[in-house]
Amino acid sequence: MEILGIDIGGSGIKGALVNAETGEMLTKRHRIPTPSSRKPEDMAQVVKQIVDHFDYEGPVGCGFPTIVKNGICQSAGNLHSSWVGINIDELFTQATGHEFTVLNDADAAGYASMNYGVGKGRSGLVIMVTIGTGLGSGAFYNGILLPNFELGQIPYKKYQKIEQWAAASAKEREELSYEKWGKRFNKFLKYVELIISPDLIIVGGGTSKKWKEFSHLITIETEVVKAELMNNAGIIGPAVACLREQHHGHLTK
Repeated sequence: MEILGIDIGGSGIKGALVNAETGEMLTKRHRIPTPSSRKPEDMAQVVKQIVDHFDYEGPVGCGFPTIVKNGICQSAGNLHSSWVGINIDELFTQATGHEFTVLNDADAAGYASMNYGVGKGRSGLVIMVTIGTGLGSGAFYNGILLPNFELGQIPYKKYQKIEQWAAASAKEREELSYEKWGKRFNKFLKYVELIISPDLIIVGGGTSKKWKEFSHLITIETEVVKAELMNNAGIIGPAVACLREQHHGHLTK
């Protein structure tokens, strides 16, 4: 089944057609920069441009970089504060004329790894961590999604949340070497291990492409592996989630 998957990030909005049975991307990614305002209506129009680009008909799966509960944005994350309380599914459905299933982006990336990547067939508690503007995290227990495991929100020292100190954005902002930043990321993983004792941690997101630069700094006892699908997981995951999660966007006749 061919489904459009969309990955919404703080810097770019990307989409591609995906075979939801095999996880194969059927087209090249189409990327449009995230509007500088990061406001709902502006971003909805970019999502519409992505849908129109593929001349697509059918439901759309979408990964979104905040806490999403029953289709509703629960926190602003790195977006505009006006997102809080917005039914994202409904907003995108009305903007595009297509039914949307929206879920947290790390949950979406986890779907990709659990169905087509290194997490396939793994039981117990598996955590997906995506390194980007923030530190996203998705949790699966015996293959079933436990939504909105926002481990990057853990307070740390003077920081409101640890992702402000240990995400890729902190590395860029402070011009840290991979050696220095990798120690921060390892500290984050130590907290994850202490709090929830996972059986496996899968690391994805853009920074995972530099795995060899920092993986030697990860010293926790839990098994930690790189996501094979990396950036594409943010597109592939929502496509399969579109088949398994509840739609919260409905077309009006």
